[in-house]
Amino acid sequence: MAERKIPMRKCLGCGEMFPQRELVRVVKTKIKPEAEDGEVTYEVSLDLVGKKNGRGAYVCRKSECFEKARKAKRFARALQCEISEDIYEKMAGEMRDSE
Repeated sequence: MAERKIPMRKCLGCGEMFPQRELVRVVKTKIKPEAEDGEVTYEVSLDLVGKKNGRGAYVCRKSECFEKARKAKRFARALQCEISEDIYEKMAGEMRDSE
């Protein structure tokens, strides 16, 4: 029987490739449909399970990698949206809780 291919993803913090299941996914999901002016509202959050819909980016479970990606604004670039500091603080707290 042939072996299954393991999906690999790159960490935004350290830039190393890891199996997808070893990383934490940060996801941008649409929470409000387009308004008349064409504006769409998004929510950025951690997806610890890896099942949420939306555009995702991956980071190691290490807090150093999270902070490195945050400082270089790699999440904003990967998710193609601006991320406020309170959202970063909330995600950092969730990362500490999951360790």
